[in-house]
Order: sequence, then C-alpha cells, then structure tokens
Amino acid sequence: MDLSVVVPTLNGRERLAGCLDALAEHASDAEVVVVNGPSSDGTTGMVRERDDVDLLVEIADRRLNVARNAGLDRASGGVVAFVNHELAVEPDWQSALEAGIETADVVTGPTHQELKAGMTTESVESTSIKSRTVTYFNGDNTAFTRTALDAIDGFDEYLRTGGARDVAHRLAGRDYEVTWRGDMSVRGEYGTDGGVTDTDWRWKYRSLAYRLAKNYGLRPTVVRRLVGHAVRDAGGGLRAVAGGSIEPSQWFGNGRDVLAGLAVGLKDGVQARWRDRTPARNPNGRADRTDRAVSVYDWR
Repeated sequence: MDLSVVVPTLNGRERLAGCLDALAEHASDAEVVVVNGPSSDGTTGMVRERDDVDLLVEIADRRLNVARNAGLDRASGGVVAFVNHELAVEPDWQSALEAGIETADVVTGPTHQELKAGMTTESVESTSIKSRTVTYFNGDNTAFTRTALDAIDGFDEYLRTGGARDVAHRLAGRDYEVTWRGDMSVRGEYGTDGGVTDTDWRWKYRSLAYRLAKNYGLRPTVVRRLVGHAVRDAGGGLRAVAGGSIEPSQWFGNGRDVLAGLAVGLKDGVQARWRDRTPARNPNGRADRTDRAVSVYDWR
C-alpha cells in the first residue's frame, strides 16, 4: 500500500519527536510529511536533522485545517493518514489501517489517553440526520483514500474547530464509508497541559451552526439540533453555578458567546452552502488557494 502520513505541528518539538520516533518504528515504509505552523521552538531544525522525514512543509497559518490541506497538497500516497503530533502510533497501527482501508474509504481508531488513574479511550460515534448516517472519526488518527479526499476537496479552512466532524458529514453525503478499528490505535498523555482546557463557546457554536447550515441548509432538523445542544450546555452550566464551580456572571457571559457564535455560524454556513452547491460542500477547501506553503524541504 502506498501510504503517506501527514503530521501537522505547532510549537510541539518534543512531542513531535516522539510521534516521529513511533512512526519510524511502526510505519517505516510510509512517506512522512510534517507540516509546521509558525513554530518558535526549534521544530524546523529538529525535523531537518532527522533522516526519517520525507517532507517538511512550513506554513504561516496557525489553523489546523490549513496544515492538513498543505500536507495533502504535497503527499504522494494513494492513502493519506493524519496523526496528531502529540500522539504515538502503536505497534499494530499500520496493519490495522491496511486491513480497514481495504473495505472502506476511511478508517479511524482510538486514542489511548494515559491518566493518573489508568487509561481511557474512545469508541465509535455516529448519528442520523436528513436520512443520512454520519459516522464520526478521530481527526487525530485517521486515514483516507485519495479518491475520497479529492471528492470533498480536503478540509474546510473556515473552521478553527470541528473540521473532522464537517468532513464526516460531507463524506456521508457522498456515500463514502467510514470504518472503525480498535487496533488502529495511538497513545498520548492527558492534554497538553495535564488537564482540561476551557471551552471556547463562541467558536464551538459558530462551528456547529456553520457546518450544519452548510451541509443541510436551514431546515427544522438543524434548528432542533442547535437548540438541543444549547439547552444541554446551558443546563450543565446551571449545575456548575449551583455547585459553585463557576459564577453566575460567567454563565451569562458564556450564553452571550453561544448566541453570538450561532448567529455568525448560521450566516456563514448559509453563504457557504450557496457558494458551493456541489456535493463537496467546501468553498474553503484545497482548491480555494495555492499559497499555503512558505517553504518546502523535500528529501524524497
């Protein structure tokens, strides 16, 4: 199998080294493409000193989906995998990937997170909307056939979060199959700072509203889903207020961010749906720009 592995990174020099070490050990015949955002921690020098990286693509944009598309632009494999720079592939990762991609267009697997109390992992997640079954995938550990990625024009660079979920909806709209394999696993520690980061409520709901409006339009199903998400999060916030973990003023502030995100996301999603009325539903994809790379080091 002709496999390329794209590893986007930003100021993660030490963990990137561990990720590349694991790829060299468990996927040594794969083409490795590192896409480095505007890092300031010596990432470029570290990668250039290695002999197990085939391409280093330097970009000036911090957005993950831009990095993913920049790697896809340069990768040569018929199958392209994306791995988070903070994660390490496990011994059976490549064999599981190869087995999965034989029967599906996309294959994904779990992230084993090491906690103080043990280890946690994910399981497969899917939903149904507009008579469409959407199987979500782990954006930090997934592989696509080149055909599937080309059909949806890669990742939507409008999104700062939720890019993988958007791709899942668009793949379902094109009837591409996503399969889950528990043995296609990667391993990492619990968060980059040892804990849970604060939620950016504005961008969470902006992303959610955008991708639903873009992929399905302003239909009652979309509105119900958005309202349902907001009500559940509001309820969780009220319980946090009652428990004393957040102040009422913070809960009201979060609510304002949710409403602002919904308004902007719905507007931009409707505009995006109008701009790209093809099944790809990606007006901000790979074809939209050609200047992602600032410099490229190609050792192939």
